[in-house]
Amino acid sequence: MHQAKLTLDPAFKVAPVRRRTFGTFVEHLGRCVYTGIYEPGHPSADDDGFRRDVLDLTRELGVSTVRYPGGNFVSGYRWEDGIGPVGQRPRRLDLAWHSTETNEVGVDEFVRWCRKAGVEPMMALNLGTRGIAEALDLLEYCNIPSGTTLSDLRVTNGAKEPHGIRMWCLGNEMDGSWQTGHKTALEYGRLAAETARAMRMVDPKLELVACGSSSASMPTFGAWEATVLEETYDLVDYVSCHAYYEEKDGDLGSFLASSTNMEYFIRSVVATADSVGARLKSRKKIDISFDEWNVWYLSRFVNAEPPTDWPVAPPLLEDHYHLADAVTFGGLLITLLRNSDRVTAASLAQLVNVIAPIMTEPGGRAWRQTTFHPFAQASRYAAGDVLRVEPVSPSYDTKLYGEVPLVHAVATHSEEGTTLFAVNRSTDEPLSLEIDARALGGVRVVEATTLTDPDVYARNTADDPDRIAPRPNPDVEPDPLRILLPPVSWNVIRLA
Repeated sequence: MHQAKLTLDPAFKVAPVRRRTFGTFVEHLGRCVYTGIYEPGHPSADDDGFRRDVLDLTRELGVSTVRYPGGNFVSGYRWEDGIGPVGQRPRRLDLAWHSTETNEVGVDEFVRWCRKAGVEPMMALNLGTRGIAEALDLLEYCNIPSGTTLSDLRVTNGAKEPHGIRMWCLGNEMDGSWQTGHKTALEYGRLAAETARAMRMVDPKLELVACGSSSASMPTFGAWEATVLEETYDLVDYVSCHAYYEEKDGDLGSFLASSTNMEYFIRSVVATADSVGARLKSRKKIDISFDEWNVWYLSRFVNAEPPTDWPVAPPLLEDHYHLADAVTFGGLLITLLRNSDRVTAASLAQLVNVIAPIMTEPGGRAWRQTTFHPFAQASRYAAGDVLRVEPVSPSYDTKLYGEVPLVHAVATHSEEGTTLFAVNRSTDEPLSLEIDARALGGVRVVEATTLTDPDVYARNTADDPDRIAPRPNPDVEPDPLRILLPPVSWNVIRLA
C-alpha cells in the first residue's frame, strides 16, 4: 500500500474560490441544444420547450455560467437569424459541424433558459465571418434597455428587460485553421482590439475575453498570446485557454496525469501575459478564462467518416465517460482550483450530450455521466478560499510527463469548514493519505466520499445511471486523520 501525507493550513491561501470556475458551455453542435436543453415535444418540456429534467440536472450540477453559442459554430453564425417569430427564422448551413441550423433557439431563448437554470450567460461573438458592427448590434440588442432600434426590437420580441450580459468572448479559436475566418495573430489582435474598444464605448464595464491558443500543442502557442495581448492588453480582461485530453494507446498512467499538461498550459500563458504587461509598463494583470476544457476522445471524431448531407442536430461527439475519465476530469478540476489566483473563469465543454456530464434520449430519459459527480461535488463544497496543498507522495513514471505524484489535491476553507479534493492516480494500489489538520484547530470528519469501481472503464447508462457515483468511504481514521484512497479514485473529505 502506498503512503502519502499533506498539510491543511488556512495560511496557505491561494485566492478566493471563483464561482465562475464552475461554468459550462452550450454550443449549437450535435444534440446539445436540440433534444438536449430544448425539446418541445418531450414529456418534461415546459411552456418554452425546455426539458425540465435537464434544467433540474443543470441546477444539481451547480453550474454558474454558460458560454454560448460556440465554439466553432459562432464563427459562421448570424445572430439575427435566431430572433423574432420562430416560424419565420431562416434555416442555414453550419459549416463548422456540417449540419443544418434551424435557429429555433437563439439569444432570447438562451437567456430565458439561463434565468430558469439560475446561471449567468456568457456570450461569444462572431469575429470569423463578421466583425465590429455586428458585435455592436448584438450588444445593443442584448443590453440597452430601450429607445434604440435594436433594443426596441428585443422588447417587441418579448424580452422587455435587457439581457444584461456582462462577459463577452471576442471570437473563438481564431488561431485554428479549422475555424471559419481563421486569422493570423496580428490580424485577429487588431480586430479584437477595435471590437473591444467600440464595445467599451457602449459600456466600459463589460468583461471581455481575447482568444488565446486552442491548445498548448498549437505551433503558434506562446507567440500567439504575446502578439494578441500586445494589441489588446488594456482593452480586455481575460485571455482564453482551451484543452482536451484523452487516453491514447492504452496509456492509462499518462491519461490520469493529464492535469500536468494543464498546469504547464496555465503557467505558460500567465508568464506570457505578465511579460507583455511588463513590456507595456502596465500594472494590470490579465486573468485566464479556461473556457473550454474536458476529456474528449477527439481522435474518434477526426477519424470518423464525414457526413454526406446536412442533418439537423445529428448525434456528434457523444462520448460516454467511464471511471478513469471521471478521475482524470477531477484532476483537471483540481488544477483549475489550484490556480484560482489567475484562472478566474472556466467553461466545461459542454453541458448536454456533446462531450457532456448530462446525457439525454430524444423523447426519453436523462442521466448523469461519471464526470457529472466531481463537478457537482466541487461546485457544491468548494467555498471560501482555495488552499494550496503540497502532498508528500510517491511518484510514478509516465510516458508523456515523466515522474508524476500519485496524489493530486486541493482544499478550500471557509468559516463553515474545510473540504479536501484528492485523486489517487495509482492504477493498481490503494493509498493511505495522512492529513495534518492541526492548523485548523479541533476538526471532525463530516463526510468522506469516494468515486471508484473495480472496473476503471465502467460507465453509467440510462439503464444503470448510478453504477459510478460518490459513495461513503468507510476507511477513515480520526487520530491521526487518515483516509484510504482506492486506486483510480476521486475523493472528497469534508471537515468541520
